[in-house]
Amino acid sequence: MAADAPLREVVARNQAGEVIGRGQARLGRGPSMPEWGKPSRGLDTPRPPPPPNSTTEAEADRPDVSPDETPREGRGRYGAGPEFDVRMFDGRTIHIHLPRPPKSNWSAPFGFFWTLGLVGVAVALATYPIIRRLTRRLEVLQLSLKQWGDGNLSVRVPVTGDDEIGFLATRFNHAAQQIETLVKARDALLASQKSLLANASHELRSPLTRIRMGLEFIAPPADVTAAGAKDEIARNIAELDQLIDEILLASRLDARQADLGTVESVDLIGLTAEECARTDATLDVQVTGGELSVPGVSKLLRRAVRNLLENARRHANGKATTLTLVKDGGMACIRVCDQGPGVPEAFQDRIFEPFYRLPGASERDGGVGLGLSLVKSIALRHGGSVQCSNQIGGGACFEIRLPTTASSTS
Repeated sequence: MAADAPLREVVARNQAGEVIGRGQARLGRGPSMPEWGKPSRGLDTPRPPPPPNSTTEAEADRPDVSPDETPREGRGRYGAGPEFDVRMFDGRTIHIHLPRPPKSNWSAPFGFFWTLGLVGVAVALATYPIIRRLTRRLEVLQLSLKQWGDGNLSVRVPVTGDDEIGFLATRFNHAAQQIETLVKARDALLASQKSLLANASHELRSPLTRIRMGLEFIAPPADVTAAGAKDEIARNIAELDQLIDEILLASRLDARQADLGTVESVDLIGLTAEECARTDATLDVQVTGGELSVPGVSKLLRRAVRNLLENARRHANGKATTLTLVKDGGMACIRVCDQGPGVPEAFQDRIFEPFYRLPGASERDGGVGLGLSLVKSIALRHGGSVQCSNQIGGGACFEIRLPTTASSTS
């Protein structure tokens, strides 16, 4: 049982502020009158009703009451709240009741979490138009960046608003414009250089032809040294003629709209057999039944195969060269392997660049560095690819991969 609550001083005053009664009482003792508040023994004086003008001072304030001193919930004689019995100066005892404010019976109609959810939905509906506008602008910016990254340098982002997204769109448009201008200037310069090179090569054909014809009209010299010099001049003229032919072909391949010939179904088995016989290379056909054909320009594919075989013969040091035909799914693979020194891994991509030669290769093996560049251009023009690798036992392998047409199988 909890200890009795401490006594509190209680003062009753009338409307004029005059003290009309004073006493002490404990909170929570309302229903039962304290000993000092009961009438004297032998007196049967009925307890008068509390005066209508009585009030209480702040000595009975409720915030200072500890949990053990707080009256228990329930209704006293006059309702909920603490009650006091106070002995008046005239001998009467009055009962003071401090009513509690009524508890609110309101609660969320569907519970707290339902109400919280409804508030969240309302906030989401209110902010959706703003968020959607921002996300739509970000989506447009993302799509424009993707198109620009895919090579469409003319794409621009519409600028709407003066916020951070609008500022980002403005900066992107400015950067894209600068890059597009630089790329166009570079392309124009390269096109001008290629055109100049092609025109110069074309103009060289006429004097070269005249030199060749004049050399043929010269009678064979009786002197061995003079005869050797004439043969050397003829070989140099042939190399120069081949160089001019390769430069002109490279220029036409770079011009995407140039007419390079009729696209037809090319039989790779027959084409490679002819070129292998021309260069004394070994042909290994690993195709099961039917023919292996690809759509393309026959003379270009023949040039690509010939360049690979001649390149392998120059570097094979007299050893055998093998051309292998393989069908890999929907691709035809032309693989030319030699037994030469191979290609260092650091140069396996650069050797396909125009006029690039391995260190020392120009002096040792001749050539100008256009053969493999033409192979790559021809493969790309036919929707294929070319790559270089080294064999485990030594030597280099060049592989052209071209999309095939439907072929019959056994």
